[in-house]
Amino acid sequence: MAKAERQAAVEEITEQFRGSSAALLTEYRGLTVKQLKQLRRSLGADTQYAVVKNTLTKRAAAEAGIAGLDALLAGPSAIAFVKGDAVEAAKGLRDFAKANPLLVIKGGVMDGKALSATDVTKLADLESREVLLAKAAGAMKASLANAAALFQAPLTQFARTADALRAKVEQGGAAVSDNAVSDNAVSDDAVSDAVVSDTAVSDTAVSDAAPSDAAPAE
Repeated sequence: MAKAERQAAVEEITEQFRGSSAALLTEYRGLTVKQLKQLRRSLGADTQYAVVKNTLTKRAAAEAGIAGLDALLAGPSAIAFVKGDAVEAAKGLRDFAKANPLLVIKGGVMDGKALSATDVTKLADLESREVLLAKAAGAMKASLANAAALFQAPLTQFARTADALRAKVEQGGAAVSDNAVSDNAVSDDAVSDAVVSDTAVSDTAVSDAAPSDAAPAE
C-alpha cells in the first residue's frame, strides 16, 4: 500500500472513531465472506463492520484520542463502528458469535472509555434503548394517571362538601323563615293585647268620672 493510500486509510478510520458512539473490536479468523456479509446485515444500517489493518488502526486511534486498543489489535481484526444503539450492536455481535464461534469479541471503546470482552458481553445483556424508552413511557403514563387521580380526588371531595354545606344552609334558611312567621304571630297578639289595654284604660276613666257627675245631683 502506497503512503498516500495508507494516510487516506488512517484518516478514514480516524473519522469512523470520531463519528461513532462505540467501536467494538473483533477477530474474524476463519469466517467466510458469506458469513461476514451475514454479520453486517445482522448489525443493521447504524453499524458499519469493517476489516482493518492493525498498524493503521493504531495510528488512527491515537489521532482520534482513543487509548486502550493497542493490546487488542493483534491477528485478523475487524471493527464494528456503531452510530446507533451500542447495546443493539453488542447483542448482534454476541448472538452471531454464539452461532459462529470463529467470531471472537476482543473488546472495544465506548464514549472514549476502553471496553474489555467481558464489558461488551455485559453491554449486550442490557435492555435496548427502545425497551427502556417504552418502559419510561409506561412509567410516565402511570405517573400521569396517578397525578390526575390525586388532583381529581380533592376536587370531588370539595364538591361533595360544598353540596352538603349548601343543603345545610338551605335547611337552616327554611327554619329561619318558620321562626319569622312565629315572631309575626307573636307581634299580632301583642298588638291585640295593646288594644285591649287601651280600652280598659278608657273604661276606667269613665268609671272614675261618674262620681263627679253624681255630686251636683245631690
